[in-house]
Amino acid sequence: MSNHLHRSTQLTLAITLALFVVMFEKGFTHDLLLEAAVFLVSAKLVPLSYNASVNNDAVAGQLAEMSKSLTRVEQSLERNRLTES
Repeated sequence: MSNHLHRSTQLTLAITLALFVVMFEKGFTHDLLLEAAVFLVSAKLVPLSYNASVNNDAVAGQLAEMSKSLTRVEQSLERNRLTES
């Protein structure tokens, strides 16, 4: 399970469970439900933004490698064209 869920996601799930336990003990009130929903949205945005940042960095690295490879291919083609002329 920990391979698929980051610690931040596991923490968010644990806090969610704790909030629902508190909600069941105190009873269902509109304020508690609203507060829990706002907290969960806020808490989930943090790990999602971190994961997006990590993924963006990985994609940027791959694009840089592809750009270097494309430049080498273009230079090789240019050299071949000049030697054939």
